[in-house]
Order: sequence, then C-alpha cells, then structure tokens
Amino acid sequence: MYIKNKRIGKNFKTFLIAEVGLSHEGSMGLAFSLIDCVKKVGADAIKFQMHIAEEETLQNAPSPDYFKSETRFNYFKRTAFKFNEWKKLKKICKNYKVEFLCSPFSEKAVDILEKLKVDSYKVPSGELTNLPLLERLKKTKKHIYLSTGMSNWKEITTAIKLLKKNYTLLQCSSIYPCPLEQVGLNVLFEMKKKYKCEIGFSDHTLGFSAPFAAAALGASVIEKHFTISKKMYGSDAKNSMEPEEFSFLSKNLKEIWKIIKNPVNKNNIKRYRNMKKIFEKGIVSAINLSKDTILTTKNITFKKPSDGIRAFDYKRVIGKKLKKNIKVNHKIKHKDLK
Repeated sequence: MYIKNKRIGKNFKTFLIAEVGLSHEGSMGLAFSLIDCVKKVGADAIKFQMHIAEEETLQNAPSPDYFKSETRFNYFKRTAFKFNEWKKLKKICKNYKVEFLCSPFSEKAVDILEKLKVDSYKVPSGELTNLPLLERLKKTKKHIYLSTGMSNWKEITTAIKLLKKNYTLLQCSSIYPCPLEQVGLNVLFEMKKKYKCEIGFSDHTLGFSAPFAAAALGASVIEKHFTISKKMYGSDAKNSMEPEEFSFLSKNLKEIWKIIKNPVNKNNIKRYRNMKKIFEKGIVSAINLSKDTILTTKNITFKKPSDGIRAFDYKRVIGKKLKKNIKVNHKIKHKDLK
C-alpha cells in the first residue's frame, strides 16, 4: 500500500484477488474458463492452490466439516496439475493480463512455482505457522500476501519477524461462511499500528459489506473466493461469488479505492466558488434606507445570492453608516458604507 500522508494518497496501490483454489477440479478446460471469467469480472489476479498430497498431508488427516465428500489426500491428488499444465495456465494468465497467483502448501510447491517464475506468493492462513515454509519463501525475495485467519498475535509477530519485509498482511477469519460478527475489521488498525505494513483483507463472508468496509478502512488488497457456479462440486464453491456478484464487487471496490486515492483538502474551496455565490446568502436591506442610516440586525436581512457582502461577515457591517439612500432588497456592498 504505497502511501502518502500516513494512510491515503494517489500512490495507494490496490489489488483485487479472485481466489479459485481448486474450483477447476483438475480440469484444464475449466481452469481456462475461470481465467477468462476472472478477467471479465475485473479482478487483478487469479489465485490457485498448489497441493502436492504426499508433501503436505497424511492420508488419514481429517477433513473440515464443510467438505467431507472425499479425503483431503484424495482431493488434492485428484485435482493436481502437472508442471506443463501449470506452465500453460500461467501463460494464459499473462495473455489475459491477469496476474497468476498461487498458494504453495509445501516447500516442493515453492520450488515448482519458482521454476514458473511467479511474481509473488499467497500464504494461506493454515501455513502462517509453518515457519520452514516461510523461510523458504523469504529466500525467493518475492512479495508475500500473508493471511492470518487462524493465528494469534504471537504467531503473527513471529512470522513477521521472520519475513521482515516484502509482505502484505491480510486480516482473515477462517470460518466458512464467516458471520459478520466475526469479520474483525478492527484488526486492520491493530496490524497497521503494530507492524506499519501494507494491510489487506481475505474475505469469507457471503456478501459485499465486509470487503467494502475493509477497503474504506484502508485495505489495499482484497481477496474473495470466486466460482463459475455455487452449485459446483468442491470445498469452496458454495461460499464463493459467481461472476455477476464478483463484477459488482469489483466495480464498487474500484470506486471506493478511487475515492481513497483522491483525498480532498477541505480548505481548497476554489471549485465551489460559483456554487457559493448561488447557494450562500448575502446581506441585503430589509427596508428602504436613507443616507447615514446605521445598519442593525433589524434593518438588514440575508438572501441569495452572496455576491455582495456575505452573511458570514455580517458582524463587520453592523454599526456602519450608509453613504447613500438604498431601496429594499439592495445587495449591500462595501462601497455603500462609510
């Protein structure tokens, strides 16, 4: 979040990530379609997950409550791509001008992604405490988007001390779906204060309120799960946004970020000069007044436009004498006064 004036400025660098995870179901055709959709809905990056089952999980490891249709080991094994397939996906992303982003779940996955020459990495919440993986990622010298969904401050601080630089810290609540009461946008302020770093938000709610609020509070990176259809098989589809929803998210996030990138100086009112004359009030005579009359609150009133003496300056007029006779509703000017 390259920022001027503490938090807001034109250098506020924003990034919208469409998280597709394993929604491709191991199908290259479906993966291509997802990339095409992500481009159309206005995301800056599409995020995949690189699972190498033997490297990251035991075969009898438990599955989360929201997806128990098959074991994690079999799921990862079945949906895995080969190196040449990953290479094709990255090339398609380049052609579509959508950044290829991927979460590695093992050091071997990092080795493969390095061969693919990725620009940055996304560390999922469950890997924040995997310090050997963070040490491997640090050696790449690539930017890291670090999600904190299931970690406490001690664990986050340890990870940050290890990485030291080149990271964006994402507030996240690892609940699927996440209720609004558990979003925790207050954490964004605490992260900014503790680590003085770029901050973002990885969203697991079903709606738009949380990411919009996060962006308004200074999150320069927003990540949201994306799918072609919520009816698709898989662990994330039902908690993801479909294309029409994601397009709405993207459009409005960019408008929010545009507002944030363009701070307004409240003392610079030149742009309102003509409006002020039309809508503000000036001082006029309440009745016909003769020369040498002393102006009081009883013989003046305040009406539009304000191109004479403004109502704002009325105290400077009270007690002054008129140089000449004036009629009712005369716009009093300084040249009328002695």
